[in-house]
Order: sequence, then C-alpha cells, then structure tokens
Amino acid sequence: MPTDASPTARALRAIEILRNRPGVTAGELAAGLGVTERAARRYVGILREAGIPVESARGPRGPRGPHGGYRLGRRTRLPPIVFTEPEALGLVMAVLDGRPAATDVHDLVGSALGKVIGALPENVGRQAAALREHASAVPDRHPARPDPATTGALVAAVAARRRVLVAYRAESGDEWEAEVDPWAVVVRHGRWYLLCHSHRSDAVRTYRVDRIRDVRQTVHGFEPPAGLDPVAAVEENLGTGWEFPTRVVFHAPPAEVAPWVRPPMGRLAPLGEGCVLVGSTSNPAMYAQEWLAAVPFAFRVEGGPELRAAVAGVASRFAAALRP
Repeated sequence: MPTDASPTARALRAIEILRNRPGVTAGELAAGLGVTERAARRYVGILREAGIPVESARGPRGPRGPHGGYRLGRRTRLPPIVFTEPEALGLVMAVLDGRPAATDVHDLVGSALGKVIGALPENVGRQAAALREHASAVPDRHPARPDPATTGALVAAVAARRRVLVAYRAESGDEWEAEVDPWAVVVRHGRWYLLCHSHRSDAVRTYRVDRIRDVRQTVHGFEPPAGLDPVAAVEENLGTGWEFPTRVVFHAPPAEVAPWVRPPMGRLAPLGEGCVLVGSTSNPAMYAQEWLAAVPFAFRVEGGPELRAAVAGVASRFAAALRP
C-alpha cells in the first residue's frame, strides 16, 4: 500500500484483508496496509466505530502473535467491493481477451461487464469504460461458448460429487446420453471441458461443455481418483477415445518432434531412430491440414484409413497449386 494512501482507502483495504485472511495478526495487517502495528490497531478501532464487527482472537499477548488475530464477525454486511484502477482495467482486459464480443452491451457477458463498470467509482469507472469502448478485440474464428446454466450445473455436481446424466452432441452430429461421474471442469485454450468417468463406455472421457445439451443430477455419489490432476488428465485424454484411429511415424527423434505435437494428437513414443504418434480423432481433415501440416519433419501416415484419405486430400490440393 503506498504511503500516501488516504485513511479511507486504508480502511477499505483493511476490510479486504480481514475478509480474505481470517485470523490475520496485527503485524500482518500492518504490513498489508503499509503502516505500523499501532496504526493498524487504530484502523481496527475505526472499523468497529463504523459498525463493522471485527473480532479479536486473543493470544498470550493479545491479537499479535501466532495464537491471536483479527477476523470479521459472522454475517457481516460489507460495503460494496471497491476496485483499484489497475484491478478494474485488468478485469476489463481479461474479459475482452477471453470474450471479444463483450464490447457489445447486448452480449451476455458484455451486459454484466457494463454493470460492473457502472458500479465503479467515477475516476476508476471512467478509465475502465474508455478501455472497453476503444479497445478492439478480434472475434474468435471458432467460438465455443458453453451455456452458463449448463456449466453451473456441472460445477455444482463436481462440488457435490454427484453422478449426472448428460445429453451430448458430437461434432459429427451424433447424439447420445451418458451417465458420468463429473471429476472436474477444465478450461484449456478457450475451450471448456468436462473430465469424467463414463459408465456408458467404462472409461475416462473428456467432453466439450459447449456440446452438452442437458445435465441432470442423480442420487448416486462418487469419489474422484486420489491425487487427480485435472489439467494433466485432460491433456492426456484429449487424444483418446474418438471414432477414427490415427498412427503417424516421424523420421526424427521424439525430443525434436514433441514440441510440435498437441496433446489431442495422441501419445508420442520412440520407434527405432524416429518416433510414432498413436491416437484418435473425430475430425481427420482438421488433424491433417491444421496439425500434421504444421510439423516440420518427414512423416508417414500408417493409419487409419480416414486420416490417410484426409492427408491425401491435402497433398492433392497443394500439388494442384504448383501446376502450370
């Protein structure tokens, strides 16, 4: 906290510290406010005089040492959240980065962002509004915005550890219903995924949340695997379980090829002096023209037939481009 911060700003900062760190000591509060311990205790007194109940958990020397501290009383009604200018601008930037359409007040997130900006203090809100108005965001070429209600239902099931029935529509247009144990919701490169155990296939599955049409919670509970790393599990699982198998042999060592291989492409393993990439895909055309075409090493597609046909199609297009 800057030394020239106003008493009001420090009082609001003190509320924020007490809210986020119940049991904070006088010394820790002082460090957070940039003042002496005596001044920090004075700010606690100011808050109490203003009707905000700040409780003291007293230790041998009062609320100072390892066994004492301050906390807000239960059911405390706090003043509205106050953002600093960097916090407000950072929030607007993060929203526009993840949701370019938020520049439009008619967009769902754009409408919410407008309400947040409207509630900011005038000097902070003015800067945030100007950033939103004059910053231009490039629309996502492949938008995949999940329904907030669907996402909320999945997160609630994850938190409650309740099995759910999901209605899913694949990219191919096929639809089915599956009973799954929802382990986690993971955001990866702008895409939202449900990591789960599918009882339909008795296997770990990763479903795109924007393709889930309906979620119904059941009465059955579940326990996620011990030590689960949701991000790592999604990365590993994205290249498995799809309709069309893939097998690509690269004429280069694994260490050189690995940086060019996305997790959804499959698993890379040594093979002689080169390596082999084994996986599956629901979109052979994308696999061929967007993923394989970007790998700067010689390779041979051994399978499956759908991927071989897609690669042949890309090769034919490029060959035709060089004809006189």
